[in-house]
Amino acid sequence: MFLQALSEISVRERSLATNERHQLRNAGAEAAERGVPLSELIEQHLTQTWRSWATLPGVESADNAEAVKKIGEAVFRAAEDAVGELTKGYEETQRWTMRTEESLRREFVDDLLTGRDVGQLAERAERYGLRLAGQNVVAAAWAPEPFVTSGTATSNVQAAMSLRFSSRHVLVAAREGLLVCVVPHDLADAPEEFARQVGEVLGQSARWRVGAGQPQSGPGGAARSFEQARNALDLADRLDLGERFVKAADLLVYQVLLRDSAALGELVTAVLEPLRGARGGAERLVETLDVYFASGRVTTATAKDLGIGVRTVTYRLERVQELTGYRADDPAQAFTLQVAVLGARLLGWPQRGPAP
Repeated sequence: MFLQALSEISVRERSLATNERHQLRNAGAEAAERGVPLSELIEQHLTQTWRSWATLPGVESADNAEAVKKIGEAVFRAAEDAVGELTKGYEETQRWTMRTEESLRREFVDDLLTGRDVGQLAERAERYGLRLAGQNVVAAAWAPEPFVTSGTATSNVQAAMSLRFSSRHVLVAAREGLLVCVVPHDLADAPEEFARQVGEVLGQSARWRVGAGQPQSGPGGAARSFEQARNALDLADRLDLGERFVKAADLLVYQVLLRDSAALGELVTAVLEPLRGARGGAERLVETLDVYFASGRVTTATAKDLGIGVRTVTYRLERVQELTGYRADDPAQAFTLQVAVLGARLLGWPQRGPAP
């Protein structure tokens, strides 16, 4: 087609016609669909142009140098325009393909993490290198600024994980403002590496946290692991944990407590409600108990962590005993106090008012 156009251009010294431009654009689109590199497509086109030069009718019939010059200008202007049309067609098709692929990927991620269309998930997962018959783990990253599909942070973490583990084994995508990573359970330390890459991209001084679900198998396993990862993030936030990386398996005891939030609320009210009568309210005493139990019931360590004197810690623990009747240094009574303090943190007491 283009050779025929060049033949006419060499005679008439015209520009490319509209239909010829459309044909070249379509040729570029077809090349993109076949996977031909753009550089190779342009090289073939230019090679075809210079090889045909000597045999073009206008060139063969030219009787002076000035005529050859005019023909050359027309032919090579047409060749330049042709490269532009080929490139337009090629890039338009690539953009369409990328949008289609991204749409299919988003739809797959949504179905994977919600457990929809389970019957077809395994077949679709092969496209992204996931084996849903085996065990997979989902990790989810939270940050104050929600992650989005086209965001820089999303792209950078995805590229880093693909480079580290191969894109055929790792799926990274934005979902509901979180950055989600789905990996095979046998891919050693992949969730931890995901957390490290999130930290590298966002910065260690920024606020962020990664929660990891437990390994789950089957087409619906990723949805279950994702739910566990989200719950881990929620619990870590409620408990104000300092860890950047939290595992659902390590927080099971808190999930057990929350399964009967009504009973937990009754325990918090029965044990800790009297602390509201303390000067300055209950919050300072609850914080002291929390740090005291976290330190292994060591008053000196508690004082250091709170930045107060040992005598102050001792005084506060005595006030707890006076108001509640429970001794923090008595093993049996301390257990009840500790569970009540955990419940208070989970339920947001005393800031949120009486426990439900």
